[in-house]
Amino acid sequence: MGNRVMVSPLALVLLLSYGIFAMAMNFNHEDEDWGRDQREEEWEGHHHRGHHQYFLLQRSRVLVKTEAGEMRVVRSVGQKLANRHINVGFLTLEPNSLFIPQYLDSSLILFVQNGQANVGLVHRNELGERQLKAGDVYRIPAGSTFYLQNVRENQRLQIILSVDTSDSLRMGNLENFFIGGGTHPKSVLSGFDSEILTSAFNVSSSELRQVLTRHQEGAIVYLKNSQSPSNLWAKFLSMKEQDRLQQLKKLVDFSEEPEQTLTWSWRKLLTSVFGKLENEKKRKQQHHEHSQESYNLYDRKPDFKNNHGWTLAVDESDFSPLKNSGVGVHIVSLNAGSMLAPHVNPTATEYGVVTRGSGQLQIVFPNGTLAMKAKLKPGRVFWVPRYFPFVQVASNNEKLEIFGFTTSPQPNQPQYLAGSSSVLQALRGQELAAAFGVSEGRLNHFVNAQREAVILPYNAERN
Repeated sequence: MGNRVMVSPLALVLLLSYGIFAMAMNFNHEDEDWGRDQREEEWEGHHHRGHHQYFLLQRSRVLVKTEAGEMRVVRSVGQKLANRHINVGFLTLEPNSLFIPQYLDSSLILFVQNGQANVGLVHRNELGERQLKAGDVYRIPAGSTFYLQNVRENQRLQIILSVDTSDSLRMGNLENFFIGGGTHPKSVLSGFDSEILTSAFNVSSSELRQVLTRHQEGAIVYLKNSQSPSNLWAKFLSMKEQDRLQQLKKLVDFSEEPEQTLTWSWRKLLTSVFGKLENEKKRKQQHHEHSQESYNLYDRKPDFKNNHGWTLAVDESDFSPLKNSGVGVHIVSLNAGSMLAPHVNPTATEYGVVTRGSGQLQIVFPNGTLAMKAKLKPGRVFWVPRYFPFVQVASNNEKLEIFGFTTSPQPNQPQYLAGSSSVLQALRGQELAAAFGVSEGRLNHFVNAQREAVILPYNAERN
């Protein structure tokens, strides 16, 4: 047998403790390095495997599609790089069509890009309506019953949506719950046993079947066909707002005539969904202050304007419903051959939709390398993480317009990295000169060369 080394129990405990401590320290350092490497690989990986695509949102999901219209949602990506993410949606309604009553598990901010809409929204068991025109912004809270109608006879309605899925049933996915409906789409009422519904509505089984099985035209319907079940909606929507609300109030009355059974059932359903409309004047006053409120971006003067374009942003101080949505909205309009100066959003991630024209977008990684350079054209959707520098440039032959959402309802206050109002102007001095490794004189000449602010002329041929 070999010689044995006797170790006291106390020494053994100390030795084991030191070993565990050393392993823990080593693990923590390795974990820290791994986390740093992972972040760098994430940024660099996106750069090397196709950075031209990463900040463009191109995966869309069609939620509703009929001959009368379509709703699709462009899915958000890059959750690790964004402080908060939202999805961007597009709703198109053909002339004289209706997006039938429903509610969603996600809140929406609507921006009317083209056309004119009539939105009905149930707020505190009261139905309120609002006429929306191009440029209007409107909020629909999650879980609130609403419908949308294209009131024009010869113009398509186009709406851009911000979709906040933070409270959705399936994270990141939007779910429609249709109040109206039949065999396609099904009303959420159809899921209950017939005994429950006949008791709840105080109707017979045959009356129940007539109401819950007739509609087969999808979630977006035309309102012209007099033989269509949607004609019931058409007659209702064709009334003036005051008459429509009064009619809902009267629809509680029951008619014993057999030929009136179907109409009464629809009316009974409408009244149950939209609530009793008592004290009309008081309701209008209160509802106008809440669910009927909208904000038109085109009626407001730009926050900034010069010969090269203009910008405006709307936050919770301008439009109070944005406070609850957690979203801000803005428009950038660049004349041909101009650019929104390189800048940083310090408080929010930005989502943009090109509504007009063409140009380019460049985004820079924190390590000072190009993250993405992509062409911009109508319908293109992009996102820019908070803190990432970026620039938007209009082509030399046409104006570029971008409508966007930010993930904060508070003023964004972007920090510009070039131009007469840039942060370099504020930092100008020996410290900044030392950071660039140049003299103060050379730095001042460099910083002062651009006399324009915010929106700058762009010359692609300058050496």
